[in-house]
Amino acid sequence: MRLLSTSLLVFSLALPAAVVLPATQAEAGRIERACNASDRRAANPALCSCIQRVADQMLTTRDQRKAARFFRDPQRAQEVRKSDTPADDAFWSRWRDYARSAADICG
Repeated sequence: MRLLSTSLLVFSLALPAAVVLPATQAEAGRIERACNASDRRAANPALCSCIQRVADQMLTTRDQRKAARFFRDPQRAQEVRKSDTPADDAFWSRWRDYARSAADICG
């Protein structure tokens, strides 16, 4: 549960106003679009843009595609976290590192 809490923390932080100018939808990455479309109260264009920039530095396109699904289906994150496959374990390790970095940088 702690790993899930850490990764979801990325999506519940609030940034000070006017930290970054948000990208247009056409320019936004997968995670940014999913974040902006989510119903999370803390989601805002500045935060979503910031976590996308961190994702671009730390996660592959494939990882971002997988992670963006967590916004629509949080249960999927639990399934990946609990999975015993080497691929899911490796992804979750990368996701956890990303979530910590995004929380530090964007929070």
